[in-house]
Amino acid sequence: MSTATAASIKHPALSVNRPNPVSVGTIVWLASELMFFAGLFAMYFTIRSTVPELWPQETAKLNLTFATINTIVLVLSSITCQMGVWAAERFQPRRTGSLLQVNRWGMNEWITLTYVMGSAFIGGQIFEYSELISEGLTISSSPYGSVFYLTTGFHGLHVLGGLIAFLILMGRSFTAKRFGHHEATTAIVTSYYWHFVDVVWIALFGAIYLIR
Repeated sequence: MSTATAASIKHPALSVNRPNPVSVGTIVWLASELMFFAGLFAMYFTIRSTVPELWPQETAKLNLTFATINTIVLVLSSITCQMGVWAAERFQPRRTGSLLQVNRWGMNEWITLTYVMGSAFIGGQIFEYSELISEGLTISSSPYGSVFYLTTGFHGLHVLGGLIAFLILMGRSFTAKRFGHHEATTAIVTSYYWHFVDVVWIALFGAIYLIR
């Protein structure tokens, strides 16, 4: 057998599975976002160590029960988002049964539910802000108010970014002539971002609401 012929034969053991460049790029970008939030955490704990006397009186204004419920909604939205991803990986954009047959939902139904839950979280955060402002806790009222609104506010902006990404994802799904790998990849990288936002909030919730 000639060298050229031997080189033309592909051996299964020598096959290479290259990582998806979109997924890799998303992960690298999320790593930079992680550094951003690490800076916010550093700011929060630095100011807390500087003026610790503010924390007992200011954290008493927080509604732990309401924040816990709001947190549960966001965490559950991560589960529904992943269900949408699994449907996208099956190339199933829409449900194949009635709306009540959850086990036959497609990506669009799961992502719509995720969008609603994420919107509910933002609505809850706005309600909480209004309650705290009525009690005199504003971004300029104290160092605690500044770090509270900066950390939770920047996270809220990231949640809004995720909601916009869901709208783009569903828009591509409805306009695509054939749901394929491109749409599935979009769903996967969007889920990476949403899971990241959820994990960051769990850390923020523990630092702000539980460690008083």
